Amino acid sequence: MKFCSHCGSARITQRVPEGDTLPRHVCADCGTIHYQNPKIVVGCLPVWDDRILLCKRAIEPRYGLWTLPAGFLENGETLASGALRETLEEAHARVELGELYTIISLPQINQVYMMFRARLLDTAFGAGTESLDVQLFDEAAIPWEALAFRTIARTLRNYFLDRRLATFKLHVTAIERRAPLTPDLLAAG
Repeated sequence: MKFCSHCGSARITQRVPEGDTLPRHVCADCGTIHYQNPKIVVGCLPVWDDRILLCKRAIEPRYGLWTLPAGFLENGETLASGALRETLEEAHARVELGELYTIISLPQINQVYMMFRARLLDTAFGAGTESLDVQLFDEAAIPWEALAFRTIARTLRNYFLDRRLATFKLHVTAIERRAPLTPDLLAAG
């Protein structure tokens, strides 16, 4: 942070404010504390019969790889309205949202993914401006090696397992930073 968004001062320090426990950016002139909090990513897992709707990304990061329709929650939105908006923007798809299905924390990049199960209302979908392609995939055809994000792979794996078990539950997990691959880890497989 280079400037205070409250007064414009360039005198920003990083310190633990009184009554706090973490270092924060604090303006030395006006005293404004600039909190930085995780970003929320919302989306859904749209289902039609036994198939899942995936979008092929037309934007970075991970251009050309597949994902569920999702994106950053906007100010003033609920989780549900954000998931509906992202699905409409990325896949031109209309869905009926079901239960919140996954909450995945990514502390290393300050994000939290929140994905709903959803039912496609029809098959009148298509690529939005952030998608190159939109397709329905059954479990055997999921492009596992071409998925854009580990959160999406985890959500899909949970879904297919839950579907086999005929019970869906809320999955709350975290994906921590991967340890670097060293020769001994590579040898261990």
